[in-house]
Amino acid sequence: MTQLFDRAVEAARSLPASVQDEIARLVLEVAGEEQSPIQLTPEQEASLAESLAQADRREFATDAEVRAIWAKYGL
Repeated sequence: MTQLFDRAVEAARSLPASVQDEIARLVLEVAGEEQSPIQLTPEQEASLAESLAQADRREFATDAEVRAIWAKYGL
């Protein structure tokens, strides 16, 4: 462990437990050990549920619709 990291850990020891946990989550995420959960808004949850339902019904965009979206963004 580097001296800088040792200093950071020592400084974090004096912080409240909730802040220490947040720092730990960030370090684990950077190290590739943990992924932060994504918090969806109610609107995003509804949109995701509808998208999954469309996929279950095999309702997908046509090739023309996909090309139109690509063109819109210069792809």
